[in-house]
Amino acid sequence: MLTLSVTSMLFALMLFGIPLAFALAVAGAMGLYLVGGAGLMMGILETAPLSATASYELLTVPMFMLMAEFVILSGIADNLFRAATVWVGRVPGGLGVATALAGAGFGAVSGSSTAAAATLSATSIPAMERAGYHPRHAGGTVAISGTLAMLIPPSVAIVIYGIITEESIGELLIAGIVPGILVALTISATIVALVMRNADNRPESRAYTMREKIESLKVVGPMLALFFVVTGVIYLGVATPTEAAGLGAFGAMLLTWREGKLSRVTLVQVLTRAAHTTCMILIVIMAAHIFGYFFTLTGVTQSLVGWIGDMEISRWVVIALVLAVYIVLGFFLDQISVLILTVPLSLPLILSLGFDPVWFGILVIITAEIGMVTPPVGLNVFVVSRYTGRPVEEVFYGTAPHVVTQLLLLAVLVAFPGIILWLPSTMAQ
Repeated sequence: MLTLSVTSMLFALMLFGIPLAFALAVAGAMGLYLVGGAGLMMGILETAPLSATASYELLTVPMFMLMAEFVILSGIADNLFRAATVWVGRVPGGLGVATALAGAGFGAVSGSSTAAAATLSATSIPAMERAGYHPRHAGGTVAISGTLAMLIPPSVAIVIYGIITEESIGELLIAGIVPGILVALTISATIVALVMRNADNRPESRAYTMREKIESLKVVGPMLALFFVVTGVIYLGVATPTEAAGLGAFGAMLLTWREGKLSRVTLVQVLTRAAHTTCMILIVIMAAHIFGYFFTLTGVTQSLVGWIGDMEISRWVVIALVLAVYIVLGFFLDQISVLILTVPLSLPLILSLGFDPVWFGILVIITAEIGMVTPPVGLNVFVVSRYTGRPVEEVFYGTAPHVVTQLLLLAVLVAFPGIILWLPSTMAQ
C-alpha cells in the first residue's frame, strides 16, 4: 500500500506539470520519510547526489552531447541528404529512402533524436513535397527517421541504460548497430511500399550518373570517418566508450571548423547547450537514485520477481507483456524518463527469467523509438509539426504505417536474439 501511494504521488506530480527530476526527488523523499523517518531521509538525500554522479562512465554523456551539438552546427545533414538522394534517387520513393538513410547517418554522429527530426524537417520535407510526396507521408518519414539516433551509436539513451544497469556500455553501443540498420531498412521498405501502392500518383524519381555518386561520397567522407573512429575504437577494444566519446567530440569540432562554422561565439553556444542538456540528465539521474532507494528499502523489486516466478506462464509471455508496457509508457513519457523510471524495476525480473540484459536493453530502446512517434506525446511528431507548420494529426497519420512495421521488426528481434547479440559477441576483449 505504501509503495502504491508513493508511486501514485509521483505520477500525480508529473500530471500537474512538475518536472520529472523534482517529482522523483519529492516522491522518493516522502517515501523514505514514511519508511524510516527523518534521519533515514536526510542521510540518503545527503549522499545520493554524489553516489549517483561519481561514475566515470557518466563522462560519456557530456562528450556525446558535445559531439551532437558540433554536428548540428556543422550543417552536414544537408550533405547527407543530398548524397543519399544521389545514390537512391532512382528507387521508387527515393527521396523518402534518402531521408531514412540521412536520418541513420545523422544519428550515427549525433545521438540526438529530436535534433535529427528538426534538421531533417528543414532539409528533406521541402524536397519531398516538391517531388510530389503527400505532406503527411513526408512528415511521417522524417519523424520516424529521426528516431534512428536513439539506436545507432553514439546513443545517449543506450549510455543511460548502461549506467543504470551497470552493463558494458561498449557492448550496448555495438549491439545497437545491426538493429539500427534493420530499422533503417524497414523504414525504407515501408516508404517504397507506400509509393508503389499509390501507382497513379507516384512521386518523381531521378537517376544519377556514377560520377555524381562518387563525388557525393567526398562530401560525406569526413562524417563516415568520424562514425568509424568512434565506433571502431570501441569495437576493437582500443578505447573505452568514454574515451571514444571524447575523440568523437574533438572530431566533430574539427568537422565544424572544416565547414567554416566554428567561431568564439558558436563555440560558447555549443558548450552552453551541451552543458544545459547534460545537467538536465544528471539531475534526473540523481533524483532517480533517491526514488530507487525507496524501492530498494520496500523490497518491491524482489516481491515482483517472486510473484512472477510463482506464476506458471511462459517467460516469452512475460517479456511480451513487459515490452507492451514500455510501448504504452512511450505514449506519455520521453525515452530518458521511461528508462530511469522502469529499468531498475524491470531488469531484475528479466534477469530472473534468463534473458540477456544487452538484448533487453536494445529492445527497450526500440520501444522508446516507437513512443517517439505515437500519440499523444510523440516528441518527434511535435518537432516536425513545429518546423513545418503542418498539423500534428497529419504527421501522426503519416507515422502510422511505420509504427506497424516497427512493431513487426520488434517481434522478429524478440524471436531471434542472435540478431542483436551477434556483433557484440565478436568484439575484442
